[in-house]
Amino acid sequence: MPRTRSTTSRRRTGARAALLAVPLTLAGILGTTAPAQAAPAHDSRPASLTCQGKGIDPAAKVHYRTETFIKAPPRTIWKLQTDVEAWPSWQNPVIPITMKRLDHGPLRKHSQFQWTIPVPPGTPYPPGDVVIVSTVRQLQSGKCIRWTGPLDGPGGMHIDGVHVWNFVKVPGGVIVRTEESHTGPQVDKDVPNSTEMLGQGLEIWLKDLKTAAEADPCR
Repeated sequence: MPRTRSTTSRRRTGARAALLAVPLTLAGILGTTAPAQAAPAHDSRPASLTCQGKGIDPAAKVHYRTETFIKAPPRTIWKLQTDVEAWPSWQNPVIPITMKRLDHGPLRKHSQFQWTIPVPPGTPYPPGDVVIVSTVRQLQSGKCIRWTGPLDGPGGMHIDGVHVWNFVKVPGGVIVRTEESHTGPQVDKDVPNSTEMLGQGLEIWLKDLKTAAEADPCR
């Protein structure tokens, strides 16, 4: 079936969203657009999520926060979220993504992991690879994770991201909350659009985490 103009447009928008999400949530982004609500222009957001007292970059113009309820044991969700090299298996990325732990053992403070993503056609960036090295800054087992990571790519692309995850046990499951901030010339020049694309990535990530955890809650 030939691609329609609207389908091509969605793919280009999705591909750009994938490149601007730190960490990148690539499952389905090239083919669909997840519902996302850009943060309001005025600062009416609740207090930032934190892990051991640290949150996102408070000076960042681009930030997004969301949450979902997952009907699965906390250990299942934690295992999925901390086995970073297995993320592509349940996120089903359209763009081939390589995840590599730069240390060994359970994810912990100071752990590092590297993302390598080829720039897909149809984006406003030159060909090459986007590379992110994320560093876990805070972690409380089963409760929260906070990592930072610079994104570097072709043509001088550079984005600094801070990502916080909270896991709150409630009757019947877990409320997973996440918040992320981005800074850099590529995102600061168009804050509403950058925020929307960041939101798309986080909404898709939570949706896929929920699907994976609830599909096999005893893993």
